[in-house]
Amino acid sequence: MSKILHIARHAKSSWDFEEISDIDRPLNPRGLNSAYLMAKRFGERNVLPDLVLTSPANRALYTAVIFARVLNLSWDKVVMDEKIYMGYADDIIHIVESIDNKHNNIMIFGHNPTFTDLANHFLDNRIDNIPTAGIVSLTFKENSWNTIGTAKPQKHYFDYPKRSEQ
Repeated sequence: MSKILHIARHAKSSWDFEEISDIDRPLNPRGLNSAYLMAKRFGERNVLPDLVLTSPANRALYTAVIFARVLNLSWDKVVMDEKIYMGYADDIIHIVESIDNKHNNIMIFGHNPTFTDLANHFLDNRIDNIPTAGIVSLTFKENSWNTIGTAKPQKHYFDYPKRSEQ
């Protein structure tokens, strides 16, 4: 069975609150709208994740919550991982490699520049930037997550909010 990894950057965050720490920054109105738009478009592809991993940062966690609600995912499928917040691409690869193989389709919510670097680790045609609320979906022929770090995807899909506006 193949493995599918969805790399999702959090939606647009607000910089309106100078007194709060970076990890606590919320989504702004545009971010909320983009998260709902992308969750709906993602759901139309009928590739629902059986596990969602998210950074504990408010903007990433709330983006993941919006996706879980729109996709009608069970809350036990949504897991926070502290290492995603400040991790580098190699750190995220190690997280993915340690996932139980009973999960074939996972989605991970986090931050740039790490998530663009992560996507580019796997892709031959580099992406300049995963925009906020953007998603890169990678389908691997692998049977095990622990070999993903050196694998190349059979196919990939890249979507982001303004894609439909171009």
